[in-house]
Amino acid sequence: MSMLPVLAQVTLLMLNRVGSSILFPLHGNVYPIGFYSVTLNIGQPSKPYFLDPDTGSDLTWLQCDAPCVQCTETPHPLYRPSKNLVPCKDPLCKSLHLHGCKCETPEQCEYEVQYADGGSSFGVLVKDAFSFNFINGEQLKPHLALGCGYDQSPGPFPHPFDGVLGLGKGKSSIVSQLSKQGLVQNVIGHCLSLQGGGYLFFGDDLYDSSRVLWTSMSRDHPEHYSPGFAELIFGGKTTGIKNLLTVFDSGSSYTYLNSPAYQALISLVKKELTGKALREALDDKTLPLCWKGQRPFKSLQDVRKYFKPLALSFTNSGKGKTQFELPPEAYLIISRNGNVCLGILDGTEAGQDVNIIG
Repeated sequence: MSMLPVLAQVTLLMLNRVGSSILFPLHGNVYPIGFYSVTLNIGQPSKPYFLDPDTGSDLTWLQCDAPCVQCTETPHPLYRPSKNLVPCKDPLCKSLHLHGCKCETPEQCEYEVQYADGGSSFGVLVKDAFSFNFINGEQLKPHLALGCGYDQSPGPFPHPFDGVLGLGKGKSSIVSQLSKQGLVQNVIGHCLSLQGGGYLFFGDDLYDSSRVLWTSMSRDHPEHYSPGFAELIFGGKTTGIKNLLTVFDSGSSYTYLNSPAYQALISLVKKELTGKALREALDDKTLPLCWKGQRPFKSLQDVRKYFKPLALSFTNSGKGKTQFELPPEAYLIISRNGNVCLGILDGTEAGQDVNIIG
């Protein structure tokens, strides 16, 4: 599976190509909403559900009336599971239990997913029909495994979702299951707009490969979309901050660096702002570090001139280096108070042991 850190824009010409890809609109933004969502139609009859697209986990699950022991608020009625239980001996079940199956009964596969923010979901695996519109005009309803989650613990910032769309590299992810059925190539991509929204796609018919910057995913970290170790570049110059084990995670709203890298970055940014018409906004608690100008800012275009671009440089084995570039508008937000805030956080403080590109 390939994760695409930099994606070409989808043109009408590309959308009209015959292929086996599936395109989904994304809704939401990094700020002020704090998350993106995708709508999937599941069940018989098909019903819409809002899911959190998460490249950091494999299993797709819906909050489920099985009945529900503990469910959080959902935008739609709870999913009513089919009677098509996935048995404990199924390879998909085994892929969720790396240290051996823990099913209490052989007829059903129990799962538990723990997330980095402390949230979790517990339930059983079922199979149901997913309704997909392929870009070649086909409408198919493959039966895929998903979690019926009847016991959820929300994280510190619960989102009003029906469930999670797991886009990880494991066998249980939806794209892995679709690929095994020969319906799409085992490729996912997403493009997120600065104005909010964007799109997500499965398959390899929706991008112009000549306009995509590629970097290999590390085989040493197969559980994540990890390009391996990165070096931080600031304003086009090396910072000396190296060996940052990095993971792409669409389920994280913000980017996290470990404490030494985070503190070094803050020092560089503050030094760059010395003598400029910005001062720290200590009263703005939107994010840990915000600055105010002489008057409230209305957009990132008002402030991008004060900040330098960042980049993460990855070494591809035998193929030189690839840079993942972050212009100022990719790592800053404008708060409701009209201040500019740094959208990169201290990962060590947040309990993250890797550097996450959110």
